Amino acid sequence: MTDAKTHTPGAHLSRRSFLGTAAVTATVTAGGLWLPRAAHADTPKKGGTLRLGMEGGASTDSFNPMTLSDEVPITLCYAVMNGLIEFDAEGLPQPELFESWEVEPGAAKWVFNIRQGITFSNGKTLTADDVIYSINLHRGESVSQLKGNLEPITEITKLSDSQIAITLSEGNADFVALLGDYHLLVVPEGHSDWNNPIGTGAYLLESFEPGVRAVFTLRGDYWKPGRGNFDRVEVRYISDAVARTSALQSGQIDGANRLDPRTVDFLAQAPNLNVVRSEGTGLRYVFCARVSDDPYTNQNAVLALKYGIDRQKIIDNVLNGYATIGNDHTINPNSPFFNAELPQRPYDPDKAAWHLKEAGLSGSEFRLTVSEGAWVTMPDCAQIFQQSLDPAGIRLELNKVPADGYWSNVWRVDPFCGVIWGSRMTADENLTVCYSSTSPMNDSNWKNETFDKLLAEARVELDQGKRKEIYATCQQMASDEAGHVLFAINDTLDGYGKNVMGVNKHPRFGFDDLRVAEKAWFA
Repeated sequence: MTDAKTHTPGAHLSRRSFLGTAAVTATVTAGGLWLPRAAHADTPKKGGTLRLGMEGGASTDSFNPMTLSDEVPITLCYAVMNGLIEFDAEGLPQPELFESWEVEPGAAKWVFNIRQGITFSNGKTLTADDVIYSINLHRGESVSQLKGNLEPITEITKLSDSQIAITLSEGNADFVALLGDYHLLVVPEGHSDWNNPIGTGAYLLESFEPGVRAVFTLRGDYWKPGRGNFDRVEVRYISDAVARTSALQSGQIDGANRLDPRTVDFLAQAPNLNVVRSEGTGLRYVFCARVSDDPYTNQNAVLALKYGIDRQKIIDNVLNGYATIGNDHTINPNSPFFNAELPQRPYDPDKAAWHLKEAGLSGSEFRLTVSEGAWVTMPDCAQIFQQSLDPAGIRLELNKVPADGYWSNVWRVDPFCGVIWGSRMTADENLTVCYSSTSPMNDSNWKNETFDKLLAEARVELDQGKRKEIYATCQQMASDEAGHVLFAINDTLDGYGKNVMGVNKHPRFGFDDLRVAEKAWFA
């Protein structure tokens, strides 16, 4: 192999060079990624206890990277573990435990160099065996939600203690970004005690009561410069938005995620607080119908719901304008592969009524299960959905359930329920995780062989124009046929005390990609 491009310490992989990695052999390294983004002259200060109040967790949470599904457990895992790849503030993949990589033309054969001199919290030195084990947790008979994305891996070869080779069944220009998925965290070979995490992250777990609280202490030997600055980190489960906001205002916590858009304008005026807003990059708000279950097996029934929802009214009246309108597929409008030619599905009660009649369901009642456990305004969004269906003659019963246990008792169980989808950094990952036939997270159970084949074609297509055309077709198919009534993509809204420094907007998650415990410091 010959190196076509080398990135020196402090440099970032640009969007243009990232999109072109499949066509060349490249080596990538990083150093300055771990310095404060806003101003490299700002020196992080050490000390103090960071207290976070968060929505997005449950009493069933653990440190099992295979089953991560919401923001609290992801935040907890990032406190004690590292990934192979980290995403920067532009959403581009940068080295983490993978220090550099090379790819052959065609993007089917990759060689990754593992960062040396890194130790786990149990004192073990990181080697290729640990990395291979951590990747294989998500392959084969795994229960991992990432399993479908890693199926193209045909072979992982240990070249040395600090180098591995990965061979794919077909090229994938986005493979490096795929390895940055939040499920793909590195643990020691053989580790499987998910209540006692061992990782290479900045903190050690001191105590953990799922659904209540987690406490971490600083390791003291963290390998990233400028990261891991607090003596202690406390993460409190506060699912009630009012309680979370009150705790932030009163100084009981230093940071709160998922601020209520109905009160964020008031919070932004508080002299002791900062609000960080990332526009249109947040959670996808979805009412999900399982198209494998009646009556949603009839495509007209689902289309009746899609035309019967007044998306803009929900955004204006419930989300206070802090959202971008959704078009029933998961690709973000900021993506270079977003299908801008796909007409926005309008609110059309007459067309909704027509589709209901075509389905033979005139006069039928649908039942939607909702909870504040997925997102705080879900019940209010559902009420407007219910009202907007009235002119179409569609009756909707709202079944409100408790927040705790929602993801284990309702999601993928009830045939029609509210769900959220987080941002993913590539079109391929978005579409594969949400809609491919083999994905464990395909919660609408929509399966289409043509769609699967198109995804496979896009992965190996090196012409970005042709790739965009394929993804455009995929978005059209998902919008028309899958069971997602995806009506909005919210703005990520986080609140911090004025003394919390070093946090930035991020295109994937709030709380600076849920790494606030690692990145921030006190003034």
